[in-house]
Amino acid sequence: MTNFGEHVSFIWSIAEILRGNYKQSEYGKVVLPFTVLRRLDCVLEPSKDKVLEQLNKMPDSVDHEMRETMLNMAAGQSFHNTSPFTFEKLLDDPDNIAANLNNLIHGFSDDAREIFIERFKLPEQVARLDKDNLLYMVVSRFAQADLHPDQVNNIQMGYIFEELIRRFSEQSNETAGEHFTPREVIRLMVNLLFQEDTDALTKKGTIRKLYDPACGTGGMLSVAEEYLRELNPDAHLEVYGQELNDESYATCKSDMMIKGQNPKNIHPGNSFSEDGLPDEEFDYLLSNPPFGVEWRKVES
Repeated sequence: MTNFGEHVSFIWSIAEILRGNYKQSEYGKVVLPFTVLRRLDCVLEPSKDKVLEQLNKMPDSVDHEMRETMLNMAAGQSFHNTSPFTFEKLLDDPDNIAANLNNLIHGFSDDAREIFIERFKLPEQVARLDKDNLLYMVVSRFAQADLHPDQVNNIQMGYIFEELIRRFSEQSNETAGEHFTPREVIRLMVNLLFQEDTDALTKKGTIRKLYDPACGTGGMLSVAEEYLRELNPDAHLEVYGQELNDESYATCKSDMMIKGQNPKNIHPGNSFSEDGLPDEEFDYLLSNPPFGVEWRKVES
């Protein structure tokens, strides 16, 4: 993959800025959401003026749902941002970088804003970085990473993001398998899962739905989708997931956005007690259950 190693190494090196102010196990709390933020910033940059133009001419009578739809259409994506700021413009005003960055974060459409504010809790990290005089350095380093789709396509970006997740999971000494399942293990599982359905999966126009009720950071969903695309480029796998841990949920939903999949198919909460997809039916179910995690509080 062109420049895969360089992109991972460069983003990974940004964590060095945090040394001393953050524990190693906390680096991912900054680098992962900033990676997603920079990617979405690059994706939306070409349509920024169109979105702002659409926002300015939109009548006040338009309801929220229609407003979101119209702005997404202007952006040409399943998300948008109404802030006038980009990473480049943030660097023009060092004295107000925290306020302007928060403006950028709050300018996103609902799905993306939820990821950054409610799940990653990025405004808290912005305040901490600003207090430690690290925010401008972090933003300026990320501004040097060209993650525009013309340079890094969705599949490549997905690999970069997965590698960062893997490294941070290892660094924070997470319980084995709690946040990351090795790709070769997932690929074996997907191979076994699809084996009996090969005839149908190789037909043109095939659509299948797959669900992971403990999806973690989304590795199984991504590998399954990638596997089917290799098997049959004319087939489509719609992936769904639910995840209890807020940061893992945010990471998974971010990964879906980065790869151009539907982020609305990913739900938060405990799939035992808060089924986020009660009315859906699926062709396949695939999961690495959270072994060792206490479940008695939802036993009933």
